[in-house]
Amino acid sequence: MRLARALPAVLGAAVLLGAGTSPAAAAGVSGAELSLAWGIPFAGLLLSIALMPLVAGHIWHHHYGKIAAGWGLLLVVPFAAFFGPAAAASEVWHVMLQEYIPFIALLLALYVAGGGVLLRGTLVGTPATNTAILALGTVIASLMGTTGASMVLIRPILRANAFRRRKTHTFVFFIFLVSNIGGSLTPLGDPPLYLGFLKGVSFFWTTTHLFWPFIVSSLILLSIYYVLDSWLWAKEKPVVPDSGEKVPLRLEGKVNLLLIGGVVAMVLVQGYWQPGEVALFGDRIGIERLVGVAVFVLIAWISMRVTSLELREANGFAWGAILEVAKLFAAIFVTMAPVIAILRAGMDGAAAPLVALTSDAAGQPVPWVYFWTTGALSSFLDNAPTYLVFFNLAGGDPGVLMTSGALTLAAISCGAVFMGANSYIGNAPNFMVKAIVEENGDRMPSFFGYCAWAAVFLLPLFVLITFMFF
Repeated sequence: MRLARALPAVLGAAVLLGAGTSPAAAAGVSGAELSLAWGIPFAGLLLSIALMPLVAGHIWHHHYGKIAAGWGLLLVVPFAAFFGPAAAASEVWHVMLQEYIPFIALLLALYVAGGGVLLRGTLVGTPATNTAILALGTVIASLMGTTGASMVLIRPILRANAFRRRKTHTFVFFIFLVSNIGGSLTPLGDPPLYLGFLKGVSFFWTTTHLFWPFIVSSLILLSIYYVLDSWLWAKEKPVVPDSGEKVPLRLEGKVNLLLIGGVVAMVLVQGYWQPGEVALFGDRIGIERLVGVAVFVLIAWISMRVTSLELREANGFAWGAILEVAKLFAAIFVTMAPVIAILRAGMDGAAAPLVALTSDAAGQPVPWVYFWTTGALSSFLDNAPTYLVFFNLAGGDPGVLMTSGALTLAAISCGAVFMGANSYIGNAPNFMVKAIVEENGDRMPSFFGYCAWAAVFLLPLFVLITFMFF
């Protein structure tokens, strides 16, 4: 597919797939009315993502969109039967408008602009170089977002390690650090923190209250990575390709960095500029969100126009990764909707025993429980709505949570951002990085394989973070 024709295809897919998404709680159906059985399609979809690439890889890679849509229909059709077609249609439109289209428009802008930044020159994936790239990505993720940093740096690190046989660990740690933990210092870094900002949490609150968990986690993971990569380098003894004279590093497509800055600026504007709402087919949405969608689509279009085809081809840019994310996350959002709704019902919902764990006998919040419950659910549900669930469960008053409830809010924030790294679907950049790496011809762990990496390297770290800070 030619790039000039691919952009309309992606945008069309975003709109069409958005019609089947529902990450927000049902507007007309209370989560208290739903049993845990409504979560079966979500569990089925997760198992399909985890197992089908292993047991039926050919079928999955050619039909994953149809399979994902099938699980979505297994939720939507019974929902319409139980609560009425009107309620089902209302919910589909509500979340298409409020959640999915803004979500995919933002990812599209960052994906397209990030794919137009090309780092040329001699870059050899030694342990020191790889660690430096991971450290750079970890730092800039809080400035340009985990998605932006991931899209800018994943291709350079792919090219730098093209000559190595053992490199899967590099991409796994890239997801740990650049796609997740690196975004913990500002609301621009990760969607959960941005939602907190929209709810009234001050911009630099996370910078001051999550700084030390961020520093400790980043330094430990970078140190572990350097030791691991050094050991594998020594074991592999790779032959560094000799292309003659070393070429100094230089960036091409710099205009795309400005466009990424435009994306970040628009995200920030949405937090301060809220001129009101408009009604679209029976649902109301903030004008700033509609403007944001328009700006993100415009930025993607501008990036395609001003970046040469040759540069994108040299950068290995293709549309497969964003299309895969669009299709699978549409189904993920729709099937996880009842799970989120049940959690939002709190003590009135089917998840009441889990909700009850967050408070002690005196009714006071237990920070470490908030850290692990928010994190555990963020690992497999989208971490942004999960953050909102526990933010509201903790009282939902930003003034209180930033002061007397600061430890609880920090626990919720860390849980959502840090543990989004526990699976491919915990945070959107995770799956995008996986798709780009595989599109490049390199291997990534299976769904459960990646979770095993997280269990070995992240869970012990999170236990340490619990004892140190929560």
